[in-house]
Amino acid sequence: MSASVEPVEPSLPRSVGRYTLFDKIGRGGMADIFLARAQTDLGVGRLVVVKQILPHLAESREFSELLITEAKLAARLDHANVVQVHDLGRTDGFLYIAMQYVEGFDLTELLRRCSRTKTALPVQYALLIIIEALRGLDYAHRRTMEDGRPLGIVHRDVSPSNILISLEGEVKLCDFGIAHANDVVTSAAYSDDVIKGKAGYMSPEQARGDALDARADVFAIGIVLYELLAGRRLYKAGEGGMSLLDQARAAKIPDLPSRGLPLEESIFAIVKKALAPQRDDRYASAQVLLRDLETYVAESKLVASPLRFGDWLIERFGDDLVQQRSARELAAQALDEVTQADKPEFSPPPPSGGRRSFAPAAASAPSLAPAVASKAPPVASKAPTYAPARPTGGVWFGLAGLLIIGLIIYFLATR
Repeated sequence: MSASVEPVEPSLPRSVGRYTLFDKIGRGGMADIFLARAQTDLGVGRLVVVKQILPHLAESREFSELLITEAKLAARLDHANVVQVHDLGRTDGFLYIAMQYVEGFDLTELLRRCSRTKTALPVQYALLIIIEALRGLDYAHRRTMEDGRPLGIVHRDVSPSNILISLEGEVKLCDFGIAHANDVVTSAAYSDDVIKGKAGYMSPEQARGDALDARADVFAIGIVLYELLAGRRLYKAGEGGMSLLDQARAAKIPDLPSRGLPLEESIFAIVKKALAPQRDDRYASAQVLLRDLETYVAESKLVASPLRFGDWLIERFGDDLVQQRSARELAAQALDEVTQADKPEFSPPPPSGGRRSFAPAAASAPSLAPAVASKAPPVASKAPTYAPARPTGGVWFGLAGLLIIGLIIYFLATR
């Protein structure tokens, strides 16, 4: 009985469409994730993230069609708090999405770094993250087509791994609409870790498989807010003998522990309303939740700016970030060198004599090309030159006659 052989992953760098993949930075439930360089027709390069859909998903016609539809809707989003979708394509059997590169990390990684270094995330920055993410959600929920009809976008997978944080303290939501395509694939296509990651941030109606609206995203961002304030996960696998999916369906939300926050009852009430199990009891939109949070931040004086947040990130995790940036810059530089080496030479090949010359080969006709510098002494040639000719005796006689005639005319004219 022969053992199964794992497929060999193509080496890097390699091209997918018009993108050159040079660094694998992760794998999600639906795609391998690469850092890539996109080259324009003018030779200007930029870094992008390319998500290459896993083969078993890309082969599904239903999945592919829905993903393409959702990605086209997501490409209409243009907002400071939304990761821009640049491109969607299929090449060599690969389905891929190219999107904006955000230099930094997602919220999951930030919390891991905080835990590893025993660094507390200040409450004002936790609230800033949620507020900025809500700006992106509100924009996407209210986005309309050219004729004014709503696009009807629901993210469906608002979670820490889809909240990206840049080194400048910017917060951006990514993967709008992609979770919708995931819904058409059976859970058997995903690993247990992926299912747990999704179920841990589902609204009860999503966990039940009901039709969704924007309030599902409100519940999901409410879970993220709850966990940032509580310092722990809302749902834990196996708690009460229930799976994460069962806990999401039940939506039993424990009270938040007191942390001595200013106006603590106000922020607790906001979280409780965002996490109301019944949709009609929940915030009607991301916009209403955003307004209540902004009011609380102003009244509690927990105001923070992306600039200060970025300074805090650099101060706490700057060394790791610099190393990460340097590694990626070196990888991009190496890619540029490979690209330059692969470009064809536009000069003619060296002559058979071995020495390279940029002048045309010698011929009986005169040449206007400059001679190539050489240490060898010049060789006499019968070919005509284009230096000015020296005057001969006949020319001197003619010039003297003209001079005399000119003097006579001048003398007569001045009398």
